[in-house]
Amino acid sequence: MITAGDFKKGITVEWDGGVWTIVDFQHVKPGKGAAFVRTKIKNIMTGAVVERSFNPTDKMPKAVIETKEMEYLYNDGELYYFMDPETYEQMPLNHSQVEDAIQFVKENTNVTIRYFKGSAFSVEAPNFVELEVTQTEPGFKGDTATNNFKPATVETGYELMVPLFINIGDKIKIDTRSGEYLSRA
Repeated sequence: MITAGDFKKGITVEWDGGVWTIVDFQHVKPGKGAAFVRTKIKNIMTGAVVERSFNPTDKMPKAVIETKEMEYLYNDGELYYFMDPETYEQMPLNHSQVEDAIQFVKENTNVTIRYFKGSAFSVEAPNFVELEVTQTEPGFKGDTATNNFKPATVETGYELMVPLFINIGDKIKIDTRSGEYLSRA
């Protein structure tokens, strides 16, 4: 059990029938009345963010989130298949469980899968990936300015803005947390 007075960013708790992670918190001691903890919490299953105040003595169970490194194999049109590299067991996941990460992941890429009480609820892509540009307008000689951008599509189907000098066939490095172009690979 953890009390609201012990909240820190990133702690995961079970509350109100769901699993929540502390996004932000603030201990408030008003001049009049009892102290309280103002928090911003995120439901890790649904992604909903809620602002809520707790009494510092409120207790709730700490949620244990397990992570496992797995390899993305393929998509059969409906399900996405991942393999445990140690046991070679395959696990299918639906689109709602992989939607944030799958746009950056190509086949045979390792990802991190998060579990709560034995059931997978989300997939995290590596922080940085290298993907090939499959569609963009051609660059021209002299287009070396990096403050002008054009749309491009990479091999996974993800669309982003890239500098003018990037051409079809170039491999680029993408930050999966923000979805932005970083550099040529």
